[in-house]
Amino acid sequence: MEQSHLFCIAPMMDWTDRHDRYFLRLITKRARLYTEMLTTQAILFGDRKRLLEFDPSEHPLALQIGGADPLQMAECARIAESWGYDEVNINIGCPSDRVQAGRFGACLMKEQDLVAKCIEMMKKAVSIPVTVKCRIGIDEQNPSEVLPEFIALMAKAGCEIFIIHARKAILSGLSPVENRNIPPLDYPLVYGVKINNPNLKIILNGGLKSIDEAHEQLLKVDGVMLGRAAYQTPWVLSKVDTEIFSDPTNPVSHLTVIEGMIEYIKRRLAEGVPLKSITRHMMGLFHGEPGARSWRRILSEEARLPGADAELVRKAFTCVDSNTFQDEQRVA
Repeated sequence: MEQSHLFCIAPMMDWTDRHDRYFLRLITKRARLYTEMLTTQAILFGDRKRLLEFDPSEHPLALQIGGADPLQMAECARIAESWGYDEVNINIGCPSDRVQAGRFGACLMKEQDLVAKCIEMMKKAVSIPVTVKCRIGIDEQNPSEVLPEFIALMAKAGCEIFIIHARKAILSGLSPVENRNIPPLDYPLVYGVKINNPNLKIILNGGLKSIDEAHEQLLKVDGVMLGRAAYQTPWVLSKVDTEIFSDPTNPVSHLTVIEGMIEYIKRRLAEGVPLKSITRHMMGLFHGEPGARSWRRILSEEARLPGADAELVRKAFTCVDSNTFQDEQRVA
């Protein structure tokens, strides 16, 4: 199986910024990372260095864009390629009111011709993949009808890779958080899309929490995408390279991640980045382990104090039960 999208980590607003992606990349070298969604307006008129810059270690890395103007989407795709991104992804899944007001995200499931035009112009503008992340439908739409139609039209426009969040989005009546939990998952519908489109790459998103679940789904689709589980319990990613990609070349340990983040934090602090902006992404590293509460407390409370530096991470690590990690540190 072609492996470029075998295991992906979802774009998540306020979560998958460059500091989080660097942290996740220390845990898995092979998973495909996605940025937070950036609007076309932000990319075209904002501070591009602040918004688009990333560490070379983050590859493979995709930029997710929110927008609906074909000309602007094409220009943003060109910008993404010029900055070195490996893929540009169109957000057709976000259900928030703010996104709807901007006429992009999940509401575009009702404007298929417009999305197709965006894809056509973006494909003409760049050589990197132009991909779509969508829902199975919205509001009153019948997913078994609308999703196959949507996939067919986007494929005709030139899209070959689809990331499908296997839930409807209810745009009136449910919050974005509720839209990630309440609408039921429909994996079989996504399986059917793959069966009927063997030439397309279909990535399943929604509700996945573990590597075992990923293995199960990879029997039926081309790839999987984890979201909240990858952020809240990031150590689940430590098995991705070996168990999903059969790549034993990155024997990761908690200690190697800690040391890597300490060096990264030193560089970022020298540039004026607040310590808390980085450590906030590391809270879940020891989820479920003895000492995890002390780890979180030190990072959350003391990272805000004047004079706090990278050594705070090492201090927090000493509060974790070292016996739990003796074997992995010996291996590392």
